[in-house]
Amino acid sequence: MAEKLRIGQAKLEVTTKLTLAVLALASGVYTYLGVRGLLSGNASMVFFGAVIYSVAVSVGIYAFWSYLMRFLPHVESGRDRAWLYGAMGVGSMMIVAMSSWLNAAALAGSAALEQHMANAIETYQEKLDEANGSALAAQSLVPDIQLASQRFASLAEQERSSGALTGTSGSGTVVQLLDQMSRELDRLAVEVEESRAPITSHFEQGGRHLARMRELVSNSGPIEARSNAFGEEALKLIGEITALRQSSVAPAVRRAARDLEASFIAPVAGGSDADLQNRQREIVARVEQAVQQQSRALAMAAEEIIAEQPSPPPRFQPLSPAEAVLRYALDFMPSWAGAISIDLLPAVLIFIMLVVEGAIRRQAGDNFDAETMSAADVMRGAALYRQMEAQFGPAAPPPASPERPAMRLVEDEEQHR
Repeated sequence: MAEKLRIGQAKLEVTTKLTLAVLALASGVYTYLGVRGLLSGNASMVFFGAVIYSVAVSVGIYAFWSYLMRFLPHVESGRDRAWLYGAMGVGSMMIVAMSSWLNAAALAGSAALEQHMANAIETYQEKLDEANGSALAAQSLVPDIQLASQRFASLAEQERSSGALTGTSGSGTVVQLLDQMSRELDRLAVEVEESRAPITSHFEQGGRHLARMRELVSNSGPIEARSNAFGEEALKLIGEITALRQSSVAPAVRRAARDLEASFIAPVAGGSDADLQNRQREIVARVEQAVQQQSRALAMAAEEIIAEQPSPPPRFQPLSPAEAVLRYALDFMPSWAGAISIDLLPAVLIFIMLVVEGAIRRQAGDNFDAETMSAADVMRGAALYRQMEAQFGPAAPPPASPERPAMRLVEDEEQHR
């Protein structure tokens, strides 16, 4: 059985070397594809730099595994074999660091970049919706503003027609004040409503940029060109989102509400008699209180909208294929497994050789070295033994065992003859 295993080893030696060479070459090719995306400069420098690095990786991988295949199966000492195992572990980590991740970049770099862009689209879609919602939030104040305006207008009409507030009909001081408040609130409501058109325009333009970005992700073609175009669209989209955030009229509503209270000037009572003037001053004071309450309510509502304004969108961060594969490594485990397997498969071959070599030693026993000696080795050994006898004399016989004296006499007689 040991002889058959030894014959099998000899027959597979060429196959082992060829397999190792093919694996090293494949790793070098994928390393070239991966490292090419990391280098910058003119085309010639990138090409030669990538070629030199990939060749160095291929040669290093082939030499590393060749050394281990040649020596590790034949080392019998446990301490020495432990050192070689340690060297294999360190070398394997170095191979993963200098080659495997670049192989993964070559295998899954385009897919990783597409995923990076797809994730960015989701982020920008969310930011666009948040900015649009925040900008339109001020529109919710329009009904309150219109309601307040109608209330002042209704009071003015009642005072004008029937004197419901002062008891004297006509367009006096109170009617003029109520009409003034109603007009100011109407202007504020119109200003808020007019802000809807630019908000809608920015939102639609941002949607068009998002549609273009989705096309770039799903289209075919070189990933570098698509990534660059994606970055340009992302910058335009960020501009639209920023414009949406600035289109909110909530700050303007807050300022107008505060101005409404701060700029209120009570008109001079213009009644024909003192009693009417007193009633007018009383109603003006009440109107002032109502204006203050309405102003503070609008300012508080506007501040709540401003406080909920979303954060600015992040800038799109372009990545190289290798960087994208590292960032999204968990999503591309099959590619990582394939890239690492190309580099570390020879370790499996070494373990097989260790098992076979151990089986040969166990089955051959003490005759292991004798079975591997050729006729030339035997002749050289015999000649060396005769030279040693001629120079140093015959070797002393081993001491006889006291339990077997007869056997010693026979041996001495045969030696004498």
